[in-house]
Amino acid sequence: MGNHPTGPRLVRRNSLFKMAAAMVLAALLLAAMAPPLVAQSGAGQAPAGQAPAGQSPAAQPSKMPDWQIAAGGKMAFDVASVKPDNAAQSAQTVSSNVALGPGDYYSPTGGRFSATNLPLLTYLAFAYKATGNQLQILRAQAPKWVLSDQFDIEARAGSNPTKDQMRLMMQALLVDRFKLAVHIETRQLPMFGLALAKPGKLGPQLQAHPENTPCSTAPELSGAPGSGAASPTVAGGFPTPCGGIQPMTASNPGRIRFGARNVGVALLATTLTGIGSLDRPVLDQTGLNGTYDLVIEWTPQLNGPLPPGVDFQPDPTGPTFLEALKEQLGLKLESQTGPVDVIVVDHVEQPSEN
Repeated sequence: MGNHPTGPRLVRRNSLFKMAAAMVLAALLLAAMAPPLVAQSGAGQAPAGQAPAGQSPAAQPSKMPDWQIAAGGKMAFDVASVKPDNAAQSAQTVSSNVALGPGDYYSPTGGRFSATNLPLLTYLAFAYKATGNQLQILRAQAPKWVLSDQFDIEARAGSNPTKDQMRLMMQALLVDRFKLAVHIETRQLPMFGLALAKPGKLGPQLQAHPENTPCSTAPELSGAPGSGAASPTVAGGFPTPCGGIQPMTASNPGRIRFGARNVGVALLATTLTGIGSLDRPVLDQTGLNGTYDLVIEWTPQLNGPLPPGVDFQPDPTGPTFLEALKEQLGLKLESQTGPVDVIVVDHVEQPSEN
């Protein structure tokens, strides 16, 4: 979309497939948790706890989020082990028995949490249910080792917690072992507003989720990029599981495809920052309520060489991300400035001994 200088700017990156693989593991945008997200436009970020130059002072820390209150407040694992992963730079498999993304993907584990070869940023994002917008800003302001050093965490609770309760337990673990202190504040930042391209009209691949339709939130990972397996789908080509946004098998090996079932547009909006390689947060301004099923496919715009071992040739006939957003989902991005909830890291240390 470089011929439209006044439109939203995409940050071209060469790590899209790494990002997609991480999002499978985290049952999202994605993570999209382990690989880098591009910081928003503009110069450097302010130190943790300070508002960037030229912005109004940071707001007072917000009250406990509603999801934390609903999950029961403070909780902790009965036992936990945190170990640095000494093979962080090797080809060791990244794994987790819990879907770490912000969506509802979750299969009860009997209280066991087990993850290997993941950076602290991933655990932090899981613990505080960070959106794609918040993760982008977290990455910009966190110490480098929080992004690069990788850890194995084994923990167990005496009960069979929900996903949000597991998040609360991870919060307590991070406070105990990493001396983590964070707060949430609202800042006025450059952002994109997600809006309908045509008032009252959805795109052909964005549909209201049918009511009373059985839908499992258990993650389905068999369609991961490079796995050689097709993504399980239901009628309409939407992914089988509900509650999150996940990579799918594209119609052409030179494209990228994501899909979701039974998700709110607010979750889609914050996920677009990561999967679309955008340079700023995205907030939902569509006015669409309820939940939706969706599929979006596009050709990524790459700049520079691909990571070692990745064989990917972009399909020149495919749409760009912004074109796909408009033509397939009936949505568009509008540049503006607005309030964004930011997770601020006030303090963090290398982990204590077990």
